[in-house]
Amino acid sequence: MDSSPKIRSELPNEKDRAECVDLVDFIDLGAISYAKAYLIQKETHERVVAARPAMSAPFSAQLRAGVIYFLEHDPAVVTVSRRIDARKNVLFSTEQLAQRGVECVETDRGGDVTWHGPGQLVVYLILDLNRLGLRVNGYLRMLEGVVIETLGDFGVVGERDPCATGVWVNGRKICAMGVRLSRWVSMHGIALNVNPDLRQFDLIVPCGLVGRGVTSLERELAAKTPTLAEVKKALTFRLNSALSAAGRAAAVAGESS
Repeated sequence: MDSSPKIRSELPNEKDRAECVDLVDFIDLGAISYAKAYLIQKETHERVVAARPAMSAPFSAQLRAGVIYFLEHDPAVVTVSRRIDARKNVLFSTEQLAQRGVECVETDRGGDVTWHGPGQLVVYLILDLNRLGLRVNGYLRMLEGVVIETLGDFGVVGERDPCATGVWVNGRKICAMGVRLSRWVSMHGIALNVNPDLRQFDLIVPCGLVGRGVTSLERELAAKTPTLAEVKKALTFRLNSALSAAGRAAAVAGESS
């Protein structure tokens, strides 16, 4: 059983509290290696799939939707998807990366090449999208919306790019996204730059997008940069709100079918 501390959803008022339903557990893993976090994802995915009721069972609004993990990857790691030619977007050899204290691993998520490390808030969402009434495009747009709202909580205007998944600030990517679905249960998720060393992104072509820069809350806000804990708190609330809304809509649809 996972003994990591759970994060309580922070709801700002009674109206919000009444409208939100806790469909997921938020768990803070702290600083953790990519390999250990991936193993936790896989084990959780198996549990969420196993907890799904039989197809013939009536819909239950009490059914949990899964688990969300907050973490930072330490040591830093470059993850490379299985997309053809993704490896060419890693600009240094595995040995050269290791000399800089950076791991390089293949990943089964979507997307291309991404860096993860200290100062970047990674969120892995192991969610039963059937329970939430979501499909891939709607799920990704929901995650983008959640991040945009979270950035707005700190006075930063985030935007979507119709040609590239993720969230952008003045043309620079601040949040990368990559997911994997198996039996309609998600893995992986989002990586939000809070205060990482942005020079680390010079090791790669981020997300395989040539000529597109990256940014962070620290770059945008300087001395007003929130702490990682403050970003976790805001993101927890925004995720909980979005998932509650999706869960309620799915419950209405399930009960009427």
